[in-house]
Formats: sequence, structure tokens, C-alpha cells
Amino acid sequence: MRILVLANTPAHVHLYRHAVDRLETAGHDVLVLTREYACTTDLLEYFDMPYRVYGDHRTEGYSKLGFAREVGGQFLTIGVEALRFDPDVVFGRGPYAAYAGTLSRTPVVLVLDDEPGDFNHTVSRPFADCILSPAVTRRDLGDAHYTFDGFKECAYLHPDVFEPTTDVREYLDVDPDEPYVLVRFNALDALHDADLEGFRPEQRRDLIERLSDVATVFVSDEGDELDLRELPARPYDLHPALIHDAMADAELLVADTGTMATEAALLGTPAFRYRGTDDHEYGEFQELERAGLAEQFDTYEAVRDRSLEVLADDDVGERWAQRRQEYVGDLVNLTDLLVDVAESRGAVARFDRSTKQALRPRSRTT
Repeated sequence: MRILVLANTPAHVHLYRHAVDRLETAGHDVLVLTREYACTTDLLEYFDMPYRVYGDHRTEGYSKLGFAREVGGQFLTIGVEALRFDPDVVFGRGPYAAYAGTLSRTPVVLVLDDEPGDFNHTVSRPFADCILSPAVTRRDLGDAHYTFDGFKECAYLHPDVFEPTTDVREYLDVDPDEPYVLVRFNALDALHDADLEGFRPEQRRDLIERLSDVATVFVSDEGDELDLRELPARPYDLHPALIHDAMADAELLVADTGTMATEAALLGTPAFRYRGTDDHEYGEFQELERAGLAEQFDTYEAVRDRSLEVLADDDVGERWAQRRQEYVGDLVNLTDLLVDVAESRGAVARFDRSTKQALRPRSRTT
């Protein structure tokens, strides 16, 4: 079989990397189409995934009009690569996967989460043969939509597939008993981030100064806008493939971005997300809050004060680890699902018994 995967962000690379490895080991041909965006190609290289680049995307804030112009210039390359590869099934999300599948007359599998806005769903839904999403997704995307108990991050952070490296503290140059915090600042440059604001510059500086009084602070600044030379923090400068290892051993993650907060929560690390001006209710975060693994805040002062409170509590790590053990272990290993869906070419009737048991029809009409 020939499987085409559209992976446009670092999170997409992690989503598919274990499935790609297993499919190649089984003798299938896999190609990842990607764009130069943040550390996406760095991860593809690190995990030795077969890929070709169809374009780039700068980490700058932009409008929906800017997004449309960017996509318009990349469709030609995607089409050429899809026809050349001649896939049996296409994985992805949004207009990229829909276009590649339609042009190559190939079944399309969309793997979605509870993102804000309806643009990606509106564009891609009519072309999908199978849509997979977490059960906490509140949309009904029709008869092809199936849900599973878990999160898309379960493809790489489920206990069955994730084993943290024991060397991460050595790589970070922190002592075995030295508490450290990861702070993630979003570039807010994705389509669904248009016109949103996270931590303001003065809040970023204040947060770092307050946290540094009680822990070593590592900053991951996606937009590369913050000058750390005059602040008591260190840039997170390990290879991006090690970020989950660093998260797993951290005392706390504070972020104004969604994916990393979800990842930290699933690893059993307290994950605090500042909403900023984002008033969208995400099903994933609501579920993680219910499980006691993540917290969201509407004001900067609230997330700052709660962060300091947690860092002063010696029992927090043990409580969060226990919650993770009780909750995450019962979730679906999404990699198993992706492999079976790929080998079934997205046809529900061909899924094996374990996959059928793990999926539920979302549509109210089925």
C-alpha cells in the first residue's frame, strides 16, 4: 500500500510518527507532505520519516486573507506530489488533505480535534471518507465521523508508546533535585489564532521574574520575540524532539498555547493555560480539567498566582502522577487505530474488531 500523510505542524509530525514507523516496518510505502514551519522538518529528519516539502509558512501573525494567499500558492505542488505518489489513502486535515485526495481520487481520512472555527471542517468534510476525533469533540460531522476515548496526543503520549529519556536533566544542565518550569509563548500565527492575544510583553516578563524566584525557568518562545538576556530565564534550546521528555520531568508548564498544555497534562505535569483573548471552549481542556490534570485561566494574575501556589506545594507532583495513572492508561492508543485505518484504506467495514470496538459513530443519523 501507499499512504500519503499531510503534516503541516510539529504536532502533526508527532501524531503520525509512530504509525508511519509501523506502516513502513510492515512493508508499506509512506510519504509525508509538509511545509517549512517552525521545527516541523527538524522533527521529520530526527524521526527519519520520508517527506517532501510543498511550501513554507512564516511564524508571523496574519489575517485570513493572508492565509488564503499562502494556500493558493501551495496547491499546485501538493497536487503534483499527490499524483506522482499515487496513494491508496490520504491522511490529514483541512483543505490540504481534501485537495490531495480529491485530485488523486483517493480515500481521505481526517484526524481532527476540537479546534475553534469551522473553516477546516467546512472545506474538508465533503471529501472525507473517514473522520476521526476525540469523543470530547462537540461537533457532528456526518455519517463518516467516528470518535474515540482519548486525544490526538494519545498517538505519541499514551503510556504504551511514550517512554521518557532519563538523560533530559543532563541535557538541560539542571541538577537531579533542581525544580524547573517550562513556559511556552505562542506565536498565534495559525488561521484559528487570527486576532487573538496571549501573554502581553509586560506579563511575560513579570511571569518569568516571579517563577524564577522558586524554580529554574526555561522559555520556549514560538514567535522568537522575547529577549531573555536581561531576564532570569534560559531559552529552551534542546532539539524539539525532546520537548516531551523535558515536559515529563518539569514541575509545571505555563502556556498560552493549546497543544503543549494538553501534552503536559497527559504526561502528568501540572498544565496551566492562559486564555488571553481566546474565549473558545475546547472540549479537550474541559475534559482534562475534569480529570484534574489541567487548569485554564481568564486573567493573567490568576495563572501567575496559581503557578506560584503549585510550586510551593511539595505534594503536587505525586498527586498529578496518580491522576495521570488513573486516567490516561484507560484512553485509546491512537497509533493502533491509525495503523488499522490506513491498512483498511479508511473503509469502516474493513476495520478489525479492536478498532471497531474503540470507535463510535458520532452522527445522530447513524
